[in-house]
Amino acid sequence: MADPKPEGTNEQLKCPLCSNTFTCPVALPCRHKFCKACLEDRWDKVENETSYNCPECQHTFETRPQIQKDPLLNGTVVELSNKEADEIKTPPSEEKDKVLEQNEKIIEKKEEGIENDEVIEKDEVIEKKDEVIEKKNEDEDVVCDSCIETQSRAVKSCLTCLVSYCEAHLRPHLEKNKFQNHKLVEPLRDIERRTCEVHNMPLDLFCQEDWTCICQECVIEEHSGHKTAPSGEARKEVENELKQTQIELDRKVKAAETAISKLQINATSIEVSVQEVKVSIDQQFSELLEAVEKAKKEAMEALDSEECSAVKQAEGIRAHLEQKCTELKKTHTQIEKMTKNKNDVPFLQEYIEWKKGASDDTLPSIYIGLKDRLTSFSRVVSEASQAIRDELLSTFKNQLKELCKDDKCGIKTTVALICSPKHHISAPEPKTRSDFLQYTSPVSFDPDTTHRYLRLTEDNHKVTNTAPWQHQYPDVPERFEHWRQVLCAESFYLGRHYFEVDISGEGTHVGLTYKSIDRKGKESNGCITGNDFSWCLHWSSRDFSAWHGDLETPVKATGKFTRIGIYVDYARGSLAFYGVADSMTLIHKYQAEFTEPLYPACWLSKKENVVLLVSPGEALPQKSPSPPPTLPSTAGVQIAQ
Repeated sequence: MADPKPEGTNEQLKCPLCSNTFTCPVALPCRHKFCKACLEDRWDKVENETSYNCPECQHTFETRPQIQKDPLLNGTVVELSNKEADEIKTPPSEEKDKVLEQNEKIIEKKEEGIENDEVIEKDEVIEKKDEVIEKKNEDEDVVCDSCIETQSRAVKSCLTCLVSYCEAHLRPHLEKNKFQNHKLVEPLRDIERRTCEVHNMPLDLFCQEDWTCICQECVIEEHSGHKTAPSGEARKEVENELKQTQIELDRKVKAAETAISKLQINATSIEVSVQEVKVSIDQQFSELLEAVEKAKKEAMEALDSEECSAVKQAEGIRAHLEQKCTELKKTHTQIEKMTKNKNDVPFLQEYIEWKKGASDDTLPSIYIGLKDRLTSFSRVVSEASQAIRDELLSTFKNQLKELCKDDKCGIKTTVALICSPKHHISAPEPKTRSDFLQYTSPVSFDPDTTHRYLRLTEDNHKVTNTAPWQHQYPDVPERFEHWRQVLCAESFYLGRHYFEVDISGEGTHVGLTYKSIDRKGKESNGCITGNDFSWCLHWSSRDFSAWHGDLETPVKATGKFTRIGIYVDYARGSLAFYGVADSMTLIHKYQAEFTEPLYPACWLSKKENVVLLVSPGEALPQKSPSPPPTLPSTAGVQIAQ
């Protein structure tokens, strides 16, 4: 048996039968290589089907051997063709080069900070550049795999040979009967992707049970007995399915856009309604202030009347006493004059006359005091005012607060739940982990909310407290400034939702909150433990506790759980935390009335706290929620928080 010819030159890449470059080269057990079509065509003409010979060494095979594609030689042929094709590629048109050059200059200007109204946004420029490059690649011709010295544009690709042909090399497929069963399509760049990696045969079938593309040999081996269909038919079925999915998505998008439009209308209606009530309240309080002013005026008038009466009384008594005082002084003067008369008879006669005409000069001793009982007046006014204030606060604070809780009063957006049966409120409560996992909602941390002491990794699914090291995050309104917290980008609204987290470290908090939580303040209402619209679970390295409204509730959980499952039934107002192990253990359950979408949230209060959002059904970790103690090391000193 002759030795096979050495490979490595263009002459040795030619088929001994057709003298052309190999097309879909195959190898015989004797290691000689031929075009697949040439060899099959030669053997089809053999009269004695019990004896087949190698055309090169004449080695005889008792049965027709199963020929196999030579991937190494095929790769050499394709690589050589691609290399020569790269050398003669048609340069892009001047117009494309001009667009690319212009866009690159725009990007450079944008990066240098040059302000220009004609410079578009950088992201748009990059996208446009990618589109131009993609368009340029699409416009480039697929070259013929059989051409070696000069590259020609391929006009067809054969899915049977897995090779692209130019017009000249395509002739055997068009003229020879042996190639009539080969499937020709428009030139393809990714023709190698259509080859089975195991059997080096075309992937012309689709397994409908394993959902994968397979070849004819795959049907006989690992996909034996499976329901299969030709790739074309499977494509039509998938296209029909995708078309129905698109119709359903269009319907949902339209419904969502309609809902958004109604919400915008509702926002305007809310503003108008609130303004109308404000006008009414302002009018009522104006009338109330008028009544208060009137009562004040009447109280002042009563006090003024009392003052006037008291003053008149004092003036009358004073006038009387002044008159009596004048008369007494006059009598005193007369007596003094009489006593100066030295004659006894005239003195007595004068006394008798004075006595007859003397007026009543009796004036009892009097004490002038003041009985001030105005404090009782003040007390009455004070008590009445206090009663009015209490009634006012009771009416406008407590009653209005209770009124707002009543669904029949107040104003809020109503949402009708339209969802699949698995999310229906009448569905049974989940019990096993597989029951919960059917409500899994994918979540990831929102980088724009992450505190500067927190670091996100693993595609925004893991958050770690790296204090005291800060991260240079951009300053945005959504970012937490004081509390070391982070929210998820996704929210839960209506229906049922479930997700799992792995926690590590003392002082780790996980829960849910509203988007309206304060991001910049230091007050407790900016923390997921300190307001009435956040619900969370805290791990203290020994046990769990529940936090809501700045109140802590100790939890008696049996066991220390590394993984926590969080389940939300929005319609029922239920939020439950489960310890995930071989079975689901309820740690704590909240019952509340949710009014806004819920956002998963974490507060990593201490250094090295870690929270990991795990994928649905991911295997359980083997470590405890608290990290193992770190042994002393001389390699470095840990900075205190």
